[in-house]
Amino acid sequence: MADIAELINKYGFPIVAAAGMGYLIYYVWEWATKEVKPILGEANTVLIALIDRIRMLDNDLIRLHQKVNIVLMLREVHQEENEKKTKNISIPTTPPDNE
Repeated sequence: MADIAELINKYGFPIVAAAGMGYLIYYVWEWATKEVKPILGEANTVLIALIDRIRMLDNDLIRLHQKVNIVLMLREVHQEENEKKTKNISIPTTPPDNE
């Protein structure tokens, strides 16, 4: 603490404060480039992989939705055909003659 007081007496407070701020900026810059930047690079790689997986799942869901719609449409057509067949079958209203 005495060293700082001597520096302030010798150079003045603004010069010592500017030097302290310069050191703080240098320290933050070193910390950001050596510790934070590599971690952000790894996180970016993981994020890209997750986005690719989400796109694949979205495409799979779209294909599945199309398949379900086709199956439902074919089921409806099949049911309509069965209804037409059952309507075309004539049901005799009178019993057959037993002669």
